[in-house]
Amino acid sequence: MGKAAVLLLAHGTPDTIEEIPQYLRNVTSGRPLPEAVVEEIKHRYAQIGHSPLTEITMRQAELVSEELHMPVYVGMRNWRPYIGDTVRQMAADGVTEAVAICLAPHNSRTSVGLYRRAVVGETGNAPFTVNFVESWHDHPLLIEAFGERLRAGYSRACEEYGGELAVILTAHSVPVRTVEAGDPYEKQARHTAELVAACVPEIENWSFAFQSQGMSGGAWLGPTVEDRIAGLAKFGHKGVFVQPIGFVCDHVEILYDIDIMFRDVAAQQGMKLWRAESLNDSALFVRAVAALAREHMTGQQGVRLR
Repeated sequence: MGKAAVLLLAHGTPDTIEEIPQYLRNVTSGRPLPEAVVEEIKHRYAQIGHSPLTEITMRQAELVSEELHMPVYVGMRNWRPYIGDTVRQMAADGVTEAVAICLAPHNSRTSVGLYRRAVVGETGNAPFTVNFVESWHDHPLLIEAFGERLRAGYSRACEEYGGELAVILTAHSVPVRTVEAGDPYEKQARHTAELVAACVPEIENWSFAFQSQGMSGGAWLGPTVEDRIAGLAKFGHKGVFVQPIGFVCDHVEILYDIDIMFRDVAAQQGMKLWRAESLNDSALFVRAVAALAREHMTGQQGVRLR
């Protein structure tokens, strides 16, 4: 009987500001970025002090391992622990089959496609059987986890505000050319937003936007969060509630882009901004990942997950 495991895949984040140039070279596969872009990203990391993405992802892996009673590994595409190093460690540990789950639930060649390539390496074959989860943007437990965070945060924010707030659900933007080439990302992100909104029917005034558009030029998907906030201000709104439904833990796109930049944008429009708590160590999220593993591995090579 083979040895089964789960491999969680994430973007990765540098440990220090000094490591950002090397990290960005990893992100762009060696393509140089303008110095102004590098300095801006350094500034954003400095503003939040530290991105907790690695620590949170490791904690998520621990919780999923406890749920499944089996080993769960973590591999990052752009920083340590690198996916390739993790795959080699899994092979050394005797893993014969793994479910690979990208912690970006929406399928895009700019995320899932690159993670898959990192898992299989230059040869196109991993050293063990890999059941790769292409997307899980509509998984019921994921939607329930987002809905739980939305309902709790929205209720507290409305109480503080003294009335109902408009809601903006967000996902990371990608280049327009990516979607025009047939990428399913935009449709999946919008579908997730619809499912999450339906999960919290008491929220009637909601919209969707793409955030964190790239600084490297070319058209990126919109509408932007900044445009959504400006539109709400024109209709007299004094507050807004934001929930990112494209991310599963805190990192720079939440702690800087939402908590600092979008709050400043809202303040300039005479508005106050609240945000839903990220999934992080949500019990429902952990159950969603564990359920994915079960769904994609049960019956493979005689391995059955509990």
